[in-house]
Amino acid sequence: MNEAEFFANLPKKRMAAAALMLSERGEVLIVKPTYRDDWLVPGGTVEAGESPYAACQREVAEEIGLDRPLGRLLCLEYRPAEGTITEALQFLFDGGTISAAEARAIMLPPGELAVWRFAPLTEAMALLNPKLGRRIAFALRAREHGETLYLEDGRPVP
Repeated sequence: MNEAEFFANLPKKRMAAAALMLSERGEVLIVKPTYRDDWLVPGGTVEAGESPYAACQREVAEEIGLDRPLGRLLCLEYRPAEGTITEALQFLFDGGTISAAEARAIMLPPGELAVWRFAPLTEAMALLNPKLGRRIAFALRAREHGETLYLEDGRPVP
C-alpha cells in the first residue's frame, strides 16, 4: 500500500468549532437557527483544509457579523457516532466578552439564524441542545480556572 492509499483509508471524523461569548454581565451569547428547535452558540463545521480556530473565526463573522480575534481553546469534546450521526470532534474557543457597542453591531445571516440573545447560564442550558449545554458549562469552568478541558461524550477525561 502506498502513502496515498494509506491516508485515503484512514477513518474520517467531522469537526466543528464554536465560540463561547459572554456579555459584560457574564451572560452567554446564544443564537436560534431557522432549521432546528434548540439554540446554539456561534460556530459551525470545520471545512476541508481549514483549522478549527480559523473555522471558528469565519463562522463567528458569518453568523453574527463580528470579525474579532478569539481566545484560547477552552474545551475539546469527542462525540461518538450516534445513529446516523457520525463521530465528531467539537472545539469550543473563548470568544471573550462582547461590549454593548459590539452587541448593537451584531447582524444575523437571513435564512440561517432567526434571533440572538444573551442568556444567564441556567436559561441558556434550558434552550441549548443538552450536549452543547454541558460543553458550555465545562467551558465556563475552564475559562474561570485558566484551563483547557477534554471531554468524551460529555464527561471530562483526566
